[in-house]
Amino acid sequence: MFNYTSFHDVFPTEIQLPYDRRLQHEIEAHRKNADDVLFIDRVMRALGIPKAKVYPPKTEHALRQLHQQICGAGMSMHHKFSLLYYVLLDFDDASKEVFVSESFASLSGMPANYQLFMKGLWHMDREEYSRAIEYVAHPSLDPDFADDIIIALIKQAPDQDYTLALSYFYSVQPILKSPVALELLFDAMAHTNVTQALLYSRTHPQHTREQLFRRWISCVLNNSGGDDLPSRTNELVFMPFDSLEETWFEEYLTVGEGRTLKRAKDTLLIRKIACDRFSDVAKVRPSGQWAGILEGIKGGTAGQTD
Repeated sequence: MFNYTSFHDVFPTEIQLPYDRRLQHEIEAHRKNADDVLFIDRVMRALGIPKAKVYPPKTEHALRQLHQQICGAGMSMHHKFSLLYYVLLDFDDASKEVFVSESFASLSGMPANYQLFMKGLWHMDREEYSRAIEYVAHPSLDPDFADDIIIALIKQAPDQDYTLALSYFYSVQPILKSPVALELLFDAMAHTNVTQALLYSRTHPQHTREQLFRRWISCVLNNSGGDDLPSRTNELVFMPFDSLEETWFEEYLTVGEGRTLKRAKDTLLIRKIACDRFSDVAKVRPSGQWAGILEGIKGGTAGQTD
C-alpha cells in the first residue's frame, strides 16, 4: 500500500537522480534570473520550510533529507504532496519516458488543482512562461502568488511584449497586493493599450486612481516614439476624461512632475484644442510647429471673446 512517508514509495529505486551538474547549473541560473528566488522557494517558505535553497537536492542523501523535512512539517497533506510532486516533475523531465509524477498523483490521491498549480510554478521556474500560463491561469485555481507571477512575467517579457502577463491578469483577475506588481502591471497596460490602462485606473480608490492616472500620462508620453508617437498621444489627448481626470491632467502637466516631460506643453495644447477651449489656446504664445495653428485659432476667435 502506498505510503508517502516511505522514501522509495515516492522515489522508486529504478529511477535515476536527475540533479547532475548540468541541471543544478540550470536551476541556479533560473534562480539568479528570478532575483534569487524561485517559486518553489516561495512555496516552501510559505508552508513552513524557511531554510534557504534546500532545492535542488544535489545528492540522494540531500533528497532523503528534503523528503523527511516535508513529511515532518506541520502542513496539510495536500501541501506535502504538492512539494513532492514538484520535485518529481524534475524526474519526469530527465527521463522523458517514465512519468513518476503521474504515478505519485494517482497513488496519493493528490487533487487535480494542486497538480495544475505546481506544474505551472514548475514551468515558471524553468522560464517556460507560455506553458506556465496554461496551468496557473486555469479557472479552477485561486490566484495564489499572483503578484509574483505578474512581476516575473513582466520583468522577463521579451522586447516589451507583455502579452503573457496581461493574458494572465485578464484571465485570473487577481487583486494585487504589492505596489511593485501594480505599477509594473499598469506600465505594461499603458505601453500596450492606452484606453485599457485608463479604464483599469478607474477601478481603484481615488488616491490610488490619481497616482495611476499621473503615471499613465507619464508612461504614454515617455514610451511614445517614432511612428507610434502620434497615435498614442492622440489617443491620450482625445480620451473622454471626467472632471477629476481633467483637473489632474492639467495640474500634472503645468505644475506637477509632468511639466518636465518633453512633450508636456504640446500635449496640453492639443488637449485644449480637442476640448474646444479656444479662448485658452489663444493665450498661448505661438512657437515651433504649432505657431501657424495658434495664429489661425487666434484669428478665428478674434472678437468672439471679451
